[in-house]
Formats: sequence, structure tokens, C-alpha cells
Amino acid sequence: MNFSNGSNFNSIIFTEKQFCFESLSGSCEKIIRPVSIQFLMFLFMGLTVLVTVSGNLLVITSIAHFKQLHTSTNYLILSLAVCDFLMGVFVMPCSAVRSVLGCWYLGNFMCKIHTSTDIMVCTSSIFHLSFISIDRYFAVCNPLMYRSIINSVTIIIMLTTSWVFPAIFAYVLIFSELYMRDTGDSVVAQVACLGSCSVVFSQVTGAVSTTLTFFLPGMILLCIYLKIYTVARKQARAIKQLTQKFDTNAANESRASRRERKGAKTLAIVVGVFLTCWTPFFLCNIIDPFTGYSAPPLMYDALFWFGYLNSACNPVVYAFFYSWFRKAFKIIICGEVFYSNSCQMRLYME
Repeated sequence: MNFSNGSNFNSIIFTEKQFCFESLSGSCEKIIRPVSIQFLMFLFMGLTVLVTVSGNLLVITSIAHFKQLHTSTNYLILSLAVCDFLMGVFVMPCSAVRSVLGCWYLGNFMCKIHTSTDIMVCTSSIFHLSFISIDRYFAVCNPLMYRSIINSVTIIIMLTTSWVFPAIFAYVLIFSELYMRDTGDSVVAQVACLGSCSVVFSQVTGAVSTTLTFFLPGMILLCIYLKIYTVARKQARAIKQLTQKFDTNAANESRASRRERKGAKTLAIVVGVFLTCWTPFFLCNIIDPFTGYSAPPLMYDALFWFGYLNSACNPVVYAFFYSWFRKAFKIIICGEVFYSNSCQMRLYME
């Protein structure tokens, strides 16, 4: 019996192309996935969005409500949580629909808005982390000058810079289409089809923008926290010797210094999580133009979502290392936040 015709017929059925917009010419080819895979993807992405939005909303509410948390470092953490919250509300849901359905159905203008916001929020996050590391550097390494250097004006400048420059960079880059300059007509044609929302960087633009917005700040962050770690170890040894001679004053000094070091350690972990989550994507982004854009879309999607996980991880890190966050979380969940003068509650010992 000859099975060749049946085999060819089956292969035609399973390899038949589908397009994002069947009735329009120039439509992108649709990525087809089984319903079970789509369900699992939606489940994972939905849980990630839920944790990101609810976790960062708790951080924002805690710092904004309790007056004891109104410190320079916490204002920067609050602004960073707003970045992650925006990622969870505006960027991740649209990315989830695109990843699962295999097409972008919201049009070219909304694609540019989505991509610009994505780049802005990610760049803004690393700006915030850089300023937080500077704040921790002066708090641990030069505490006598901390109050005079890190004041309300300095914090306003840091926050403004962390939002304005990334916004200008992202929206000018995308809407002017500078990222596609010198990419070649054949590459542009591949992403210009209807239903696509892809950003293809040229070799020069990809290398320069990725280095300036991620790798260079990342190296600076690592160097700053290495310096903080070295100084903190020396301080810990010196305070240990003092507490053996003088009990009261040295103990108070030890508690304050220990709190600063713990804060620096926690925020160093936040930086580590950020770099771990986003480095694979940015490595791919800087290498792909030099390899003929050979990275498959599925890998890009996976790297995107691995980076998005960072926004969900930050509140988990705070909950694990900050006792004030755990106490604030309990107060908010129990509804005690609605009591009169609840903003005056003490979440930790000064």
C-alpha cells in the first residue's frame, strides 16, 4: 500500500500558513500554538502581571502612607516601584497578548507607544538603581556628609532625571525610527508587515544604545556596591571592637550602622536581580545584528519575559529583607491603614 499521498496531504495541512490579517495583503505570518500551550502561557504571564501590579502597589502604598518611611532612599524606592507598576499595568498585558496570539492587533501607532514605554520604563529602572547606589554609597561610606549631600533638592533632581531622560531617549528613538537606520531594506521588510510589533536595531545603534543604557550603568553599579561592601566590612569590624569597650553609645551606633549596611545589602540584591533578569536579553540585542538577525522570535519572547520577571521580584526581595515592609503589608491587608493616625505607626526602631 502506498502512503505517500496521505503523508503529503497531512504535511500540507499542518504546514499551511496563517496570517494575522487574512483579508489584507502584506500581513505577517501568524505563529500558531496549541490551545494547551496558549493556556499555560496566559496562566504564567497573568500570574506575573498580578504579582507585579499587586506587589509594587503595596510598596507604593506603604512608603506613601507611613511617615516614618519618608526618607530619601525610600522615595527612590517608591519611584522605582512606580516603574515596575507601570510595566505591569501598561506593558506586560499587551506583550502577553502578542506573545500568545502571535500577532499585534493594536496598530502601528500603539505599537510605537508600547515599545517606547517598554524601553523608557526599563531605562528608568536602571537610572533609579544608579541613584539608589549613590545614595547608599554616601550613607555607608561617608555618613557625616550624607545629610548635606543627599537632601530634598538632590532627590528631586535624581527623580526628575530618572524619568525625563529615559522618556526622551525612548520616544525619540522609536518615533524617529533611528534604531532602524542602516539595517537594510530586506530586514526592514521582514518587520514592516501588518501584525508585527518588532524593533530591529542596526549594528551601530544597537551597540551604542545598549552599552550606554544598560552595560555601562551596570558596570558602574557593580563597582559602587563593591566599594560599599568593602567599607561596610571594615565598619563592622570596627564597631564590633567598640561594642566590647563601650556598651550604650556603641550599641546605638552599631544599630544605626547595621541598618544602613542591611539597606545597602538589600538594594545590592535588587541590582543583582535586575542585572540577572535583563542581561540575557541585552546580550542578544547587541549580538543579533552582527549574526544576520538569526535569533528566533520565540527566544526573544522568552528573554523579554525573563526580563519582565524583574518587576515582580523586587517586592519579594523587599518582603524578605525589610521588616518594615512585612509589617506595613500586614497593616494594609488587615485594614488598619484606614484607622485615624495610622500613618504615624512605627514600623521599626530608629
